[in-house]
Amino acid sequence: MNRPATKAAFTALLVTGLLSFAAPPVAAQKLVTSISTHRVLINSSFTGAELVLFGTIEDAPNAQIGKYDIVITVRGPARSYITREKARILGLWVNAASREFTRVPSYLAVLTNRPPVEMGPPDFLHKNRIGLSNHIFAQQIGSDIADVTHDDPFRNAFLRVKADEGAYITNPTGVTFITPRLFRASVPILGTALTGNYEVETLLLANSAVLAKQQTAFEVVKTGFEAFIAMESRRHSLYYGFAVALLAIVAGIIANLLFRRE
Repeated sequence: MNRPATKAAFTALLVTGLLSFAAPPVAAQKLVTSISTHRVLINSSFTGAELVLFGTIEDAPNAQIGKYDIVITVRGPARSYITREKARILGLWVNAASREFTRVPSYLAVLTNRPPVEMGPPDFLHKNRIGLSNHIFAQQIGSDIADVTHDDPFRNAFLRVKADEGAYITNPTGVTFITPRLFRASVPILGTALTGNYEVETLLLANSAVLAKQQTAFEVVKTGFEAFIAMESRRHSLYYGFAVALLAIVAGIIANLLFRRE
């Protein structure tokens, strides 16, 4: 028996086996998404817009088609907000307490093909921030900044106010499957949308697991005369302040002359 040849063959087999274990697993599914535009231009007559996102699922040969869920989350530029609590004191409603929400999305939309509560257990939904209530809304509490429980009254009031403004949206039928692999969704842009970058995250789910993730973005920018004024106000803030004050004084004088009673 040729011992060197046998030893070489065994070594080659061992190396091949180790390499097969070390190689990263091939993903079974992949997401490919495309948005109708990556730049939304707004001016004084802008009343809103609608972006369309298309996506396709690339399956493995043995994948179970038609068993998927899609979650599309759009997050606008981060801002800080203050929520105030009203209290009745001596017959008057006054601000009794307040809470600051630090660096939270100014716009938040969650679009799905069915209600998020049907996509998995609460821990899974919370971990992957699926649904408005499962997002993190950091609050300034004393010297600490942290999220709080879902039943916190300030948190609930903040979500209710943003939803009433139309800035926080949840649509359990916002994603439509055109074919078992192709889906679309419409993303509404408010007429009061803030300028800046908007992140778009798409999750592919099945059996309480995230199979794939795809991220893209679009930008909301001012155009025309509004963009010129905004740019000049930043470049020459002192002169801009004087000009605004002067215009206010002139407008007040003109109004006084027009409506002055003899």
